[in-house]
Amino acid sequence: MRTDRAAILESYAQPIEIRQLEEPVLQRDGILVDVTQAGICGTDVHILQGNLPGPLPLILGHEAVGRVRELGPGVAQDALGQILHPGDLVGWASSISCGTCYYCGAGEVTLCENRRVYGINQPATAWPYLSGGWADQIYLQPGTTVVRLPAEVEPQQVIALGCAGPTVIHGLSLDATSQVNDGIVVVQGSGPVGLAACIYAKLRGASQVILVGAPANRLRVARELGACDLALDINELTDPMERVEQVLAQTPRRRGADLVIEATGIPSAVDESMRLARRNGIVLVLGQYTDKGFAALNPHLITRKQLTMRGSWAFGPKHYLEYVRSLDSLSSRFQLNTLVTTYDLADVNTALKDMRSGDTIKPVLICQRNP
Repeated sequence: MRTDRAAILESYAQPIEIRQLEEPVLQRDGILVDVTQAGICGTDVHILQGNLPGPLPLILGHEAVGRVRELGPGVAQDALGQILHPGDLVGWASSISCGTCYYCGAGEVTLCENRRVYGINQPATAWPYLSGGWADQIYLQPGTTVVRLPAEVEPQQVIALGCAGPTVIHGLSLDATSQVNDGIVVVQGSGPVGLAACIYAKLRGASQVILVGAPANRLRVARELGACDLALDINELTDPMERVEQVLAQTPRRRGADLVIEATGIPSAVDESMRLARRNGIVLVLGQYTDKGFAALNPHLITRKQLTMRGSWAFGPKHYLEYVRSLDSLSSRFQLNTLVTTYDLADVNTALKDMRSGDTIKPVLICQRNP
């Protein structure tokens, strides 16, 4: 039985190791996929640093695309009813919900009490072993939302927004969409989630998108993409109140934004979010994915402004399917490839270093040396 490369986290805050693992025997309703591209997400960095602990050893990578190598018995079509064949390019949602817990019963599958997530909580020592995207193959288990990708869309365009795209779609689906159309949207944070938030705000008809973030190279890319109308560099505007003043000055009668999307992951940004929003506005908190502690904020702002504060956790199958459906519009309007910097799977530690430094926006690992 052939072996393949897998990038494995053996212990926290240590370099990733390239190992070889045996291919598992394909069972009913499973799919074996040759991974072609796998994204590196901020969540992967948090896991590596031990800020989002899980079982080790672990093949990281919860966002990837690849080609079907083999379909297990019982698999004939994807989540949209399209017939699947070996060689088809596919993407998949990163998690599998149990379908039986309280939250699944309430339709909130992202809050599933027994949620399994590729590359996050399925160790490489447990069957089917290949349960992360940073490998030459991945075993997609029963219950995975798998989609045959449109022929006109390049794999690199799909992975450019990786999990950021469907994460933003989930957030906007809650109660924020009404504030996007013809509204003023402020996005805090210029990482992949922040850029995806800008892109979807534009796609959904925002009249103005203001991006507040850093470093300068990410803001430049956002402007060149046409993802924002104004970009404010927090390395130049270091005083939060000065940033608030500059944003308010861009809005009619200094009212503030209709919708503020926090995508920084920095707790103190939430207080700033509340100050950026207009009365009766919405603050959508997407960035606080790991527990980085407490921040001082003034709850009087929530009451006086009648703010809606809304959190959103990850994404579910329906958000991934909507992401796939939106790819044609996304790729025709935005040069998503400009977000991507590619690395061979063997160079994963270099890719992680470049991401942590801010030198890259979206590092993508190229797997399958001989696809």
